[in-house]
Amino acid sequence: MSVEAVTARVEQVYRQDSRRILATLIRLLGDFDLAEEAMHEAFFIAVERWQRDGVPANPRAWLVSAGRFKAIDSLRRRARFNAAQPLLIAQLEALEQSDWSDDDVEDDRLRLIFTCCHPALAADAQVPLTLREVCDLTTEEIARAFLAAPAAIAQRIVRAKAKIRDAKIPYQVPSRAELPDRLDSVLRVIYLVFNEGYSASMGTELTREDLTREAIRLGRLLMELLPEAEVMGLLALMLLHESRRLARTSSSGELVLLDEQDRSLWDAELIAEGCALVEAALSTRRFGPYCLQAAIAAVHAEAPTAQETDWPQIVGLYEVLLRAMPSPVIELNRAAALAKRDGPLEALRLIDAILGRGELLDYHLAYSARAEFCRQLGRLDEARAAYQRALELTQQLPERRFIEGRLAGLE
Repeated sequence: MSVEAVTARVEQVYRQDSRRILATLIRLLGDFDLAEEAMHEAFFIAVERWQRDGVPANPRAWLVSAGRFKAIDSLRRRARFNAAQPLLIAQLEALEQSDWSDDDVEDDRLRLIFTCCHPALAADAQVPLTLREVCDLTTEEIARAFLAAPAAIAQRIVRAKAKIRDAKIPYQVPSRAELPDRLDSVLRVIYLVFNEGYSASMGTELTREDLTREAIRLGRLLMELLPEAEVMGLLALMLLHESRRLARTSSSGELVLLDEQDRSLWDAELIAEGCALVEAALSTRRFGPYCLQAAIAAVHAEAPTAQETDWPQIVGLYEVLLRAMPSPVIELNRAAALAKRDGPLEALRLIDAILGRGELLDYHLAYSARAEFCRQLGRLDEARAAYQRALELTQQLPERRFIEGRLAGLE
């Protein structure tokens, strides 16, 4: 194979499997930074070796082995020049004796998620660490999702890695007895991964299919481990949202609102699976916020047309959801549903109350919603100002173009 062909194949494997490989190396090496260095070394030498020897039958296993040997070499070099030789030699011996099978690789990301969400870590570090290490989001993307400074997010990640190393937090899925107590943070992480894929926080594309697919895969793995109502609810919610992905953008990549989507493009199989999971979860009567959000998504999915959507039911479900999980974002979503049921005036009053409390001041969707309701009421100067503020807060190009189109329409 030519250098170009091998390089293209290595890049393809990196896109598809680098996070699986990294998760396995973290488990084997017990050190985030050593694992990341070893993984990149393995991909670097793959270009030369695969050109000479051919692409291996199992590239992922080859890269894990190559990364592991690179880490051993690195530790040996350090041992020669480091005063803490006994510690390094012990690390080296443990590494050489550790076993691994390619069959384990599939579950290593789930193990890594539970490690990143370990209760010994600070709560505000668990999600950023998982998004960085499991999903390969940049620090800037994570900071945008959290409305935080990149430097602050980077510090949280560094501290969390050090805590895992120093406290020797194990890379394993908790026992069945421990699993329920550890579940909430893991569900939150998986849903944040999905959300970043479903509506990317920045960039030229509205969606990142690799992240939505990964979140759904992790949701399925988790449901096999613990088929609880909220796990079913989260998986159903992701499936129902994912069913609409193809209809959310036009052929030219422009944003298409839910009411205007071509419902023939919705994935009927994902809708059927999601709705069945919603029914199963609600039948347990132990449901929580994810089940309620999935139920709302199911009402949308089952409506033949936008005009036939059961808005009273959606408003009622949002009211139950607000009692279960008070949140200004849920209030905003309820206001949007109220606008469909009762008209824009009451919805605008609710949004102004949220902003008046100092909440969602940096959330572009709050201003987009306010602008739309002002436009419907003929308050065009207010609509223009709200769209301008939404535009200032938006870094995703399809959403920026959509808002710019709305602003132009006001003229």
